[in-house]
Amino acid sequence: MASAGAAALARALLAWALVALPLALPQPHGHRKVVEKEASFDTTYADWVDADLLNIYAFNHSVRRNWTEGVRVSVNVLSDHKDLPVLFVVRQKEAVVSFQVPLILRGLYQRKYAYQEVSRTLCQPQTKAEVETQHFYVDVSTLSLNASYQLRVTRVENFVLWTNVRFGFNATAAQPQYFKYEFPEGVDSVIVKVTSAMAFPCSVISIQDILCPVYDLDNNVAFIGMYQTMTKKAAITVQKKDFPSNSFYVVVVVKTEDEACGGALPYYPLSKHASPDEPVDQHNRQKMLEVMVSPAITSEAYVSSVLFCLGIFLSFYVLTLVIACWESCRQQKRKGLLAAMDSPSLDTASLLGHARSIPDSFLGRAPYDSYGYGSFGNGSSSSAEGVTDSMGSAEVSYGYVGERSLENVAGRPRLDSLSSIEEDDYDTLADIDYDKNVIRTKQYLCVADLARKDKRVLRKKYQIYFWNIATIAVFYALPVIQLVITYQTVVNVTGNQDICYYNFLCAHPLGNLSAFNNILSNLGYVLLGLLFLLIILQREINYNRALMRNDAHALECGIPKHFGLFYAMGTALMMEGLLSACYHVCPNYTNFQFDTSFMYMIAGLCMLKLYQKRHPDINASAYSAYACLALVIFFSVVGVVFGKGNTAFWIVFSVIHIVATLLLSTQLYYMGRWKLDSGILRRILHVLYTDCIRQCSGPMYVDRMVLLVMGNIINWSLAAYGLIVRPNDFASYLLAIGICNLLLYFAFYIIMKLRSGERIKLIPLLCIVGTSVVWGFALFFFFQGLSTWQKTPAESREHNRDCILLDFFDDHDIWHFLSSIAMFGSFLVLLTLDDDLDCVQRDKIYVF
Repeated sequence: MASAGAAALARALLAWALVALPLALPQPHGHRKVVEKEASFDTTYADWVDADLLNIYAFNHSVRRNWTEGVRVSVNVLSDHKDLPVLFVVRQKEAVVSFQVPLILRGLYQRKYAYQEVSRTLCQPQTKAEVETQHFYVDVSTLSLNASYQLRVTRVENFVLWTNVRFGFNATAAQPQYFKYEFPEGVDSVIVKVTSAMAFPCSVISIQDILCPVYDLDNNVAFIGMYQTMTKKAAITVQKKDFPSNSFYVVVVVKTEDEACGGALPYYPLSKHASPDEPVDQHNRQKMLEVMVSPAITSEAYVSSVLFCLGIFLSFYVLTLVIACWESCRQQKRKGLLAAMDSPSLDTASLLGHARSIPDSFLGRAPYDSYGYGSFGNGSSSSAEGVTDSMGSAEVSYGYVGERSLENVAGRPRLDSLSSIEEDDYDTLADIDYDKNVIRTKQYLCVADLARKDKRVLRKKYQIYFWNIATIAVFYALPVIQLVITYQTVVNVTGNQDICYYNFLCAHPLGNLSAFNNILSNLGYVLLGLLFLLIILQREINYNRALMRNDAHALECGIPKHFGLFYAMGTALMMEGLLSACYHVCPNYTNFQFDTSFMYMIAGLCMLKLYQKRHPDINASAYSAYACLALVIFFSVVGVVFGKGNTAFWIVFSVIHIVATLLLSTQLYYMGRWKLDSGILRRILHVLYTDCIRQCSGPMYVDRMVLLVMGNIINWSLAAYGLIVRPNDFASYLLAIGICNLLLYFAFYIIMKLRSGERIKLIPLLCIVGTSVVWGFALFFFFQGLSTWQKTPAESREHNRDCILLDFFDDHDIWHFLSSIAMFGSFLVLLTLDDDLDCVQRDKIYVF
C-alpha cells in the first residue's frame, strides 16, 4: 500500500510540473509575425526587427553552367545590443550560412572582438542545366526589443580570377573575401601570389576546394585546405591533381590580432565597470591586397633542371679523369727521359698521387736543400750564397741535419719502430717520454722530429676518424630522415604551410616534397664528396704500392701520408649534403642543427688535417676531436634555444670561449708538453718571473707565438662582439668562429711555407685561386637571406624571391652549388698543398 501511495504521489507531482513549466518560461509579447519580401540586388534595405518579427528577403538570380558569378551579402546593425545580437541566416539550394551581428571573434587568450559591419560571399552551388534560376532567402531575427539594420546583396564582378591578371581588393576580419580560379587547359600547377603594401593587419591566405560552406573567418579558416599567414607577401603552389573539380577558392581573411605575424598585441582596455568578457570594437581594421595566379613550371623544366644539376657535378668526374690521364702521360715521358739518362725516377704526387718528377737540380734550379729557414729565396744565383749560409747555420742548430743519402734508407730498419703497434705502449715508456721532452721543446723542429711513431700505429689512429664519423653519420641520419618525413606528412595533411620556412616564390613540389629544388641542389655535396673519396683511395693505393717496393721517397721523404682524416672529410662532405637536403625538406626552428652539424665537423677536420701535416705524432685523437665537436654542436643548440637576449648565457659562453682559446694556445705552443694540474699556477708565475721580470727575453718559438697571438686577438674580438651585440643567429655566429680560425691557420701555413723556401705547385695554386673566387660568389648568394626561422613565418616570407636560374633554382640553391664546389676545391688544396716536398727528406722539412 505504501508503494502504491508513493507512485500516486509521484504521478501527481509530474502532472503539476508539466502544467506549471510553460507558465514559468518567458512568454512572447504576442504571436510572431513573419514578413516575406521580394528583394533585388544592389538595393540597400534599411529595416528593423524585434522578438516578435521575422523578416525574410527572397532573392533569385540566373546561374549558368559555364559561368560563375559571386553573390555577396553585406549587413550593418545600427543598434548597440551586444548581448542580444541580430541573427542572419542565408538559405541556399545546397548550403546554409548563418552569422550574428555584432560578430564576435576571439583572439589570443580568449580576447573578444566585436564587429558591427559584416560581409560574406555566398557559396555558389553548381548546376547541370545550361541556365537555371536559383532562389535564396535571407532571414533576419533577434530577441532584442528593437534592432535597426541595413541589408544589401550585390554581385561580385571579379569573382573569377584570370591567369597572369593582377586583381586588387580590400578585406577586414568581418568582411573576408574569396575568389574562384579554374585551371586552364594544359596547366597542371599554378602559383597563387598575394601581395600588400601594408605589413599589418596580419592576414591569412587559404586555398580551399570548391565545397560549401567556405571557411572564411579567422576562427575556422584553418579547418580545410592549405593556408599561410601573411604580412606583405604570400605564395602557395597549387597542383591540379589535388582538386578533382579542376578549380579552387582563394580565401583571404584578416586576423583579429597581429601576434601571429610578429606584431604586438593590441591594448585591451578594462575599466572598473567593464566585464572581463566585454568585447572590444576594433573599428576599421582593413587591409588592401592584390592577388595574381601564374602558371608554375612544367614537367620538362623538372627534367632539364635535374640534368643540369647532374651535368655540372659529373663534369668534375670527367675533368679529374682528364687530369689523371694527362699526368700519366707526362709520367711516362719523364720515365723515358730519366731512363735514357740513367737517372733514378722519383715519385711525386699529382692530383691522384702517381706522377713522377725530375729533381730540381736536374732542371737547372738550386736544390731544395739550399733554402734557409725564413728566407724568401727563389733559387737564383744571386742569392745562392746567402741561402747556403742560412742553411748551414740551421744545420748547426739542429745538430743532425746534413747531407744524407737515400741509397740505403729503404734497406735499413727505422730506429724508432717498435715491435708493438699500440700507441699506448709507445707513449708509456719512460725513456721515450723523456725523448719527447728533449725533441719537441727544441727551438727549431723538422717533420722528422714529429714523425717518429710507427706508421702502423698512426695509420690505425687516423683510420678511427673515418670509422667514427661513418658511425656518427648512420646514427645521426636515420632519425633525421624519419623526423623530416613526419614534418612533411604533417604539412601535407594539415595544410599548415607556416610549419616550414621555404622560399615560397621558388618552391617547386615533387610528389610529397614541397620544395624539391632545395633538395636537388644539395646533390653536389654528395657527388663531390664521393669523388674526393675516390681520389683519396687512388692516392692511398699508389702510396701503398710505393711502400711495398720499399721506395725510398715514400719511406723517408715528404709529409707523412695519413689518409684517415681525408676519408673523414669526404664522408663529412657527403653527410652535409644529405642532412642539408633533410633540413630543406622542412626548414624550421626545431631542425636547424641538421644543416649546420656537419659544417662544424668539416671546419674542425680541416684544421686538424692542416695541423697533422707537420705534427703527425701529436695530433688529437679521434675521440677527443669528436668530443670537442659534439660540445660545439651542443652549444649551438643551447644558444639558439636559450641564447636570444639572454645575458647570462652570453657571459658564460664568452668566458668558455676565451678559456678554451687560452688552453688550446698553450697546447699548441708547447707541443703538448705541459700539464694541467694543481701546480699550473705556480709554473705560470715562474715563467712570468723568469721571462718577463728577471730578464726580458723574447718567446722561444717566435712563429708559433705570432700565430697564437693573432688567433687570440681574433677570438677575443669575436667573444666581445657576441657579448655586446648578441646576434640572433647564434648557429651562424658559432660557424663564423670556426671559419675565421680555419682561415687564419691556413693563411699562416701558406706564409710560413713560402717563408721556409718551399713552393706551391701548379695544381694546388690553381685550386687556391679558383676556390677563393668560388667562395666569394658563394658567400654573396648565401647572404641574400631568402627566409629565416628567427622571425615569424609571415615575416620570413617578406624575404622570399623569385627563381633566378632556369626558373627552378633560387639564390640559396646557387649557394648549395657553389659552396659544394668550393668545399671540394678546399679539400683538394689540403690534399695537394705539400706535393712539392715529396722528394725532400723529412729532416729538412720545417715544422710551423
